[in-house]
Amino acid sequence: MTEWMSVPECAEALGVSLSRVRELLKDRNLVATRRGENNAVYLPAGQIMDGEEARYVLATVRGTVMVLADLGYSDDDIVTWLVSQHEELEGSPLDALRAGQRAHVRRLAQTAL
Repeated sequence: MTEWMSVPECAEALGVSLSRVRELLKDRNLVATRRGENNAVYLPAGQIMDGEEARYVLATVRGTVMVLADLGYSDDDIVTWLVSQHEELEGSPLDALRAGQRAHVRRLAQTAL
């Protein structure tokens, strides 16, 4: 089950401003989708990692997002792909990225069509 966070929750988790989170979204370092009855922007919480001193953005998300965007995926489709279970990964691509399996995830992303 995917945990979700709003833009304000993400800003608080990272200890940055709302505008910085919007910049991270614009630059594709994070990816989000609209959800809920208010159609608000939410992102999978798995994109944020717990560091020793502070939380940080999982760096390998950006490259994977770029591969999928180049294939024509919308942000909604990218988020769905990242959080969906895939037999090849024995879990979701986001979980695999968190486990350091960048190359495997990217190979799968290149064949995602």
